[in-house]
Amino acid sequence: RRGPGRSAAAAAAALQSGARGRGWGALPATSSRRYEPGKPGGPRRPPRARGPPPNPFVHELRLSRLQRVKFCLLGALLAPIRVLLAFIVLFLLWPFAWLQVAGLTEEQLQEPITGWRKTVCHNGVLGLSRLLFFLLGFLRIRVRGQRASRLQAPVLVAAPHSTFFDPIVLLPCDLPKVVSRAENLSVPVIGALLRFNQAILVSRHDPASRRRVVEEVRRRATSGGKWPQVLFFPEGTCSNKKALLKFKPGAFIAGVPVQPVLIQYPNSLDTTSWAWRGPGVLKVLWLTASQPCSIVDVEFLPVYHPSPEESGNPTLYANNVQRVMAQALGIPATECEFVGSLPVIVVGRLKVALEPQLWELGKVLRKAGLSPGRVDAGAEPGRSRRINREEFAKQLQLSDPQTAAGAFSYFQQDAEGLVDFRDVALALAALDGGRSLEELMRLAFELFAEEQVEEAGRLLYKDGFSTILHLLLGSPRPAAATLHAELCQAGPRQGLSLCQFQDFSLHDPLHGTLLHTYLRPSWKPHASFPSSPAALANGTVPVPKPKGD
Repeated sequence: RRGPGRSAAAAAAALQSGARGRGWGALPATSSRRYEPGKPGGPRRPPRARGPPPNPFVHELRLSRLQRVKFCLLGALLAPIRVLLAFIVLFLLWPFAWLQVAGLTEEQLQEPITGWRKTVCHNGVLGLSRLLFFLLGFLRIRVRGQRASRLQAPVLVAAPHSTFFDPIVLLPCDLPKVVSRAENLSVPVIGALLRFNQAILVSRHDPASRRRVVEEVRRRATSGGKWPQVLFFPEGTCSNKKALLKFKPGAFIAGVPVQPVLIQYPNSLDTTSWAWRGPGVLKVLWLTASQPCSIVDVEFLPVYHPSPEESGNPTLYANNVQRVMAQALGIPATECEFVGSLPVIVVGRLKVALEPQLWELGKVLRKAGLSPGRVDAGAEPGRSRRINREEFAKQLQLSDPQTAAGAFSYFQQDAEGLVDFRDVALALAALDGGRSLEELMRLAFELFAEEQVEEAGRLLYKDGFSTILHLLLGSPRPAAATLHAELCQAGPRQGLSLCQFQDFSLHDPLHGTLLHTYLRPSWKPHASFPSSPAALANGTVPVPKPKGD
């Protein structure tokens, strides 16, 4: 998460902006329910001037010399005191959180807590939480609009989600219930606060957990005001506040009215943003605690009542609410999102990773002293050959078991822990700068295209096409499969011929240039440019570690 905040994807985004005029996958105006200027909930901020498309995953914080001096002084004097007092208050929250649930069975916790526990513990946690944020420098919380009752809007959706300070929005919302990872229960103090909150917990390792979360959200949202409101951050991860990420449909599955809540930090210097690449946790905490005063604006927009179509289609509902909030903020609504641990942007009809894992693989291989061009891949065109980790290490001449395991993990494994060696061959060819893009695309087709039974020639089907784009661009396989279906609509067959694949990968004005930008950059790998992309197609520059949100 260190280093300059640009990548080859910035050039791809500029291509997209010219092709579509929206930039970074901005959503088209297809909403079945739109707010208009001058009406309640309409945008009150003028849209930003059209310019280079914003990258929501990168936050660059540039300090002047005077600002550096100021932060050094205040960081040495003010920040340590503030952070120490805030941690003391954080631990003082634990007794109130523990008292609310002490002695209650799991069955009792399935219903909202009432009585003296609710009165004493709720007010204690609310007051201490406000004190905690006050000690960190958030001296003012400015609230605009009116929060709807739990009957009017059982669900609150807050955006943009830009920092770990965003839970401050719970204070003007009177501590609504939240959705959190089940793993957070084991974190000291935080786990106690989640039990106090009666949070809805989801496990990323248990597929059945997501179904139970959906059922629980629907149960609480349709309880007729019995349960307090549920608060969602529908983006699911942090951005730099310059654009809204794609909203996940979880908050909208129940089909009930929601109230959008805007969170903004109108400070002269943005020290709070915690994006995928940018200042880390400690730096954000230190810089923010060094500010004399930080301001938070929380704005409640009018309740959004879904149409019948939106109630039955959570994705449409989420997209339309995202657009309403983007209009009110004056920033783009995009389809950028996190897929696994990688940020994904939209270019034309294709989703691509901001920095594909191919680049990180190149870094690992070069660190091991391996030149991809010297490896004899030996993959058979059109035929899958499965290999295990030991065969993989032998083929790539990797003597260090830890390096071999790390490189092996970049490829998709089947149930038996084997990988398709065609994937390895294509990745090595892409990392080898000796091939032209035309030769690389022909090799990709030859490796994954399949022979036809009834007629001569070979065709590239959905699975092979998806594998190629996933390896080279980091495209999610479902998105690549959707694009393959669209490309095949122009012809009578369910596969792409070599000419069709070359038209897409080499001659298409958008996607062809995108592949060239990612795989064959015009700059030299070891050149040093202050404003150049942070990672090249051969992975020269270190890729930041993914941030768990």
